Amino acid sequence: MLETALVFVPTFAMMLGIMDFSVALFLRSTFQYACREGVRYAVTYQTMPGQGHDASIRSVVQTNSMGFLSGTAGAEKVQIRYYSSDTFALTNQNLPGNIIEVSVENYQWGWMVPLMRSATPLSMTARAADLMESLPGGSQPPAR
Repeated sequence: MLETALVFVPTFAMMLGIMDFSVALFLRSTFQYACREGVRYAVTYQTMPGQGHDASIRSVVQTNSMGFLSGTAGAEKVQIRYYSSDTFALTNQNLPGNIIEVSVENYQWGWMVPLMRSATPLSMTARAADLMESLPGGSQPPAR
């Protein structure tokens, strides 16, 4: 019984640690996928009914985040930035030729089992960017 206890405790701690890191990696890849889908949606200039362009992009990112970014608190973690493709300066316009960056920033993941490390939450960030192409027929993009 003593040998079983001496083997079981470290083995169980290792299994929990592996599961903990696996969930953190899963979250990071999920957020990266959600950001890529948000950028893909953004370059099409589509909007959802009753929403502007940025709100529609946030909705797409939230939908693809498997519920981890739900609600208002989740929407606040989604950042959308537009950059000039010539100077890389930050702009506030979703015009053709600009670069769009969609990111999930400062998502705090609390470790399930804080064994042998601090209980400080892990802060995650994921980003994706692409070039906004021109619209067919030279029409104007929707309002932000």
